[in-house]
Amino acid sequence: MQKFRIGEMGLVKLGVHCITGQKVAVKIVNREKLSESVLMKVEREIAILKLIEHPHVLKLHDVYENKKYLYLVLEHVSGGELFDYLVKKGRLTPKEARKFFRQIVSALDFCHSYSICHRDLKPENLLLDEKNNIRIADFGMASLQVGDSLLETSCGSPHYACPEVIKGEKYDGRRADMWSCGVILFALLVGALPFDDDNLRQLLEKVKRGVFHMPHFIPPDCQSLLRGMIEVEPEKRLSLEQIQKHPWYLGGKHEPDPCLEPAPGRRVAMRSLPSNGELDPDVLESMASLGCFRDRERLHRELRSEE
Repeated sequence: MQKFRIGEMGLVKLGVHCITGQKVAVKIVNREKLSESVLMKVEREIAILKLIEHPHVLKLHDVYENKKYLYLVLEHVSGGELFDYLVKKGRLTPKEARKFFRQIVSALDFCHSYSICHRDLKPENLLLDEKNNIRIADFGMASLQVGDSLLETSCGSPHYACPEVIKGEKYDGRRADMWSCGVILFALLVGALPFDDDNLRQLLEKVKRGVFHMPHFIPPDCQSLLRGMIEVEPEKRLSLEQIQKHPWYLGGKHEPDPCLEPAPGRRVAMRSLPSNGELDPDVLESMASLGCFRDRERLHRELRSEE
């Protein structure tokens, strides 16, 4: 297998199916060399990618493991990171930026419908296939957010994190993703970030204030979209539904749709589970890794509940 990337969680190699010739990316994780927190990120990514399948989310084909290593067999995309594409091209045309943005929003809408928040959206985690279509990758920071519950863990890159995360407050992961999307859209259109500083403390203060320069060449309707997404107060920040109804998002009638037909939703059959013995320990471990089931005893009780 050809080595082509080394990340925080391990080595990534290019693999080829011996019979079909299909190319895949194999992420090789050495359990013995990683901290418990990083291993938790890997387990969380596996659990979440098993739940979702969408044309613009990097597909997890399979997982193999032994005592020392985990092998994640992932979809291979040849276009590299959106970050490198942006560095090479500079700012994009509104048409191309809208294409990427609509694909990101389409994938996020699907993830949020399954109560999954990414929490680390940035161009480095957005990959491109051979036709320059988006794949959202790296769900190691993702979390399950059920109902009106709020998240507490601060995560993500300071350049793309929303003010409430920077301040260490409880936050809505869906609203946090919307802020990050706004920053990404700004970067696509401008070729620079709305908040930047060599001094980390100054950068964080800029994010908290949420004041940024809006270049004159950005179309007026897109300016209103950006201001609605890069909004300091989460309650006033545009939701996914509002973004998808925005005139700039809906513009370009002759542009291609943001995605192919999504995979059909999974049917879920429910039955009562009267005893701990019927609870699969591997499933319980996956649910715990999603980040909102830390209390194992409570998880056991709720799974056995008839309500």
